[in-house]
Amino acid sequence: MLFLPAAALCCLCSALGSMAAELIQEDLTLTRRVGGKVSFSCGGTDQCYNDYIFWYQKRDNEAFTRILDIRRSNGVIDKESYNHPQKDDFSAVNKQNGCELEIQNVRLSHSASYYCSCYKRYYYLIFGSGTKLYVKDEQVVKPVVSVYPAASRAHLEGRSSLLCLASAMFPPLVQFSWKRRKDNGPLEEVPSAEGEQLELRESGRTAAILLIHQRENSRYKYRCSVHHEGGTVEAPTEPGNEGSVMCSAGIQLHVETLLSERERGAEH
Repeated sequence: MLFLPAAALCCLCSALGSMAAELIQEDLTLTRRVGGKVSFSCGGTDQCYNDYIFWYQKRDNEAFTRILDIRRSNGVIDKESYNHPQKDDFSAVNKQNGCELEIQNVRLSHSASYYCSCYKRYYYLIFGSGTKLYVKDEQVVKPVVSVYPAASRAHLEGRSSLLCLASAMFPPLVQFSWKRRKDNGPLEEVPSAEGEQLELRESGRTAAILLIHQRENSRYKYRCSVHHEGGTVEAPTEPGNEGSVMCSAGIQLHVETLLSERERGAEH
């Protein structure tokens, strides 16, 4: 049975706080063994205001520390200005409209998240979304993904809700996305004005709840995709079809409780 404590209900925010993730870091996680090599990619640097791309290391419960910068024009690297304790372990190289941070000999102490950054204007930084490095002797395992109705329409005052559950994966980090299809038409992104996503996380399992703002007789059907280091996994069913797997009573009751708490919080 899925147990998702109320404290876990959140719109998951990274340590970047309110800073927009405008540079492109497509890898959510990377997994390497001790002694291996790893490269962290960063794209979209053509929008940077000046010549410098910065790389940061962020360990859990610690502040960002700058590792190095690399100049876009000539690839010159500066590590000495920042005096990172592991500076000799890192290098960087320019790529087309981007750059990469490299570690040639991965050690356990490199376990952390890595962010690229640059100045969009002369006075503020933009960041990538970050890539978390796991240094473990474990195989990458794709998540098992299922979609369930999360709560009754009556409970949500005319809205419907769907629960997309990803479980049994390694590494444990995933990203959810939702698409919809009307009748036999093409899949399309869910407009932000017509849906709101909440995420819940516990050890080994992550769930996304999509609150859909639509009429009861809507002809849209929805599909959940989960992005993971092992690849993108789509839910095996589209809720609304006959044969959709029903959520267990225990899960549905717990989710309805969480949604009730969220609604009460919004009123205050």
